[in-house]
Amino acid sequence: MFIYDKILKPRTYRLADGTEVEEKQSRVPLFILGFVLLLGLSIYFTDFQFSATFANSSQFWDILIAMFPPDTSYMVHVWQPLADTIKMSFIGSLLGSLIAVPFAILASHNIVPSRIVNQIVRIIFSLLRTLPTLVTALIATYFFGLGTFAGTLAIFIFSFSYIGKQLFEQIETVDMGAFEAVESMGATKAKAFSLTIIPQILPIFISTSLFNFEGNVRYASILGYVGAGGIGLILNDRTNLRDYTSVGMILITLLVAVIVIESLSQYIRNRLT
Repeated sequence: MFIYDKILKPRTYRLADGTEVEEKQSRVPLFILGFVLLLGLSIYFTDFQFSATFANSSQFWDILIAMFPPDTSYMVHVWQPLADTIKMSFIGSLLGSLIAVPFAILASHNIVPSRIVNQIVRIIFSLLRTLPTLVTALIATYFFGLGTFAGTLAIFIFSFSYIGKQLFEQIETVDMGAFEAVESMGATKAKAFSLTIIPQILPIFISTSLFNFEGNVRYASILGYVGAGGIGLILNDRTNLRDYTSVGMILITLLVAVIVIESLSQYIRNRLT
């Protein structure tokens, strides 16, 4: 009764004219209760053990300490794999972003008024997006062999599905007034789209593509674990050999590269806005 009276029971306010108004009951306690129940079920079904987490945490710190000081002499072996990782990310992100544009147009019902076409393209985006990049790279290595091509293809597929989904959602929210006005003057749909829709979505498209590229640089760093090339190859090799000082040098180099890329990307996005 105390919980109901103090938390769940709606408050009543009396107005100046004597009318009583009851405050709308808050749903926050229900959301908190639902969150706690879901958390409890997750812990139960995954057999998560807090004691094991704390008991084995010392191993993490032991490995982390073993990485320092990093082996700077190993730096000469890092440059080429790092360059391959950045090239894979850039080419895959660029091609995926560009090829996603026409498919995003087909998925937008305000541009292509065909529910069948819209749904088919959206299903393609959804199916490709459900495949983790690591799994896609693993499959690609079976067909195209080990190397950076498999990694580039995996990044391309992810970028295509991610940018495509983001883009068609943006296209569906644009102001269609200018598009319809230009089209009523005799312009084709393609002409009207290029004159009215593209200027509205171009800054968002570039910003999303840059953000996607940032993420792909990080994702590409682990594709070497399945033979897809890049810095992940030497990272996996050094880790298996317990050469933690070299691992530390690889991670520091990768960290610096990611920070530089993110800073440049952030600068460009700020200029766009």
